[in-house]
Amino acid sequence: NLGGTASGWVGETDTRSQTATSRLELIEPLMGEIYGNPQATQKMLDDAFFNVEAWINSELATEFAEQEEIAFTSGDGTKKPKGFLAYESTDETDKVRAFGKLQHIVSGEATAVTADAIIKLIYTLRKAHRTGAKFMMNNNSLFAIRLLKDTEGNYLWRPGLELGQPSSLAGYGIAENEQMPDIAADAKAIAFGNFKRGYTIVDRIGTRILRDPYTNKPFVGFYTTKRTGGMLVDSQAIKLLKIAAA
Repeated sequence: NLGGTASGWVGETDTRSQTATSRLELIEPLMGEIYGNPQATQKMLDDAFFNVEAWINSELATEFAEQEEIAFTSGDGTKKPKGFLAYESTDETDKVRAFGKLQHIVSGEATAVTADAIIKLIYTLRKAHRTGAKFMMNNNSLFAIRLLKDTEGNYLWRPGLELGQPSSLAGYGIAENEQMPDIAADAKAIAFGNFKRGYTIVDRIGTRILRDPYTNKPFVGFYTTKRTGGMLVDSQAIKLLKIAAA
């Protein structure tokens, strides 16, 4: 949705002329296929004291999940999804920035994150997108921002003291993503936004497993594939914090 709907004020008998209509732009997910083909001997499958096949499937699921996290974060779109960090970013505001470009703000301090930058990042996101918004960063960045305080000396970080209650940063939840860059000069280390509205993941069919005892005897192969894709669908719904240059 490129927006563009217009309206106007009229009197009781004024003419109602045509107003501008929002425009749509076609976007297509960049798809890719993950595969794995681990092998185990039939003897191992028969004699092991645990369920080898279930263990192999579990290991594949863990590996696929990590590969997907990398792709959805920073994938280049070549034979894999294009991650949201791979899209161009600029300091232009929503009013003038072209669709498909993300907005970043600069931290204001070289190789560090400041409390002021966190607050600015929040309010760079439009009110409509702040409902359901979260921060996203890796665990090293998470450690760094836990020490930030506001002008009155209060920590921006609020630990979840009650059972089942998540911790928050300046009132917003935090998604830990190990594929986000560390805090360093020029790195886009922290994202804030409504990721459900900003980025769409497309899974085609799901994971398929072909058990193959014939091709590589005496081994049994577990040829596993998953087609998945991802794309930026609303470039106003995600904002980035870029660390200042050294």
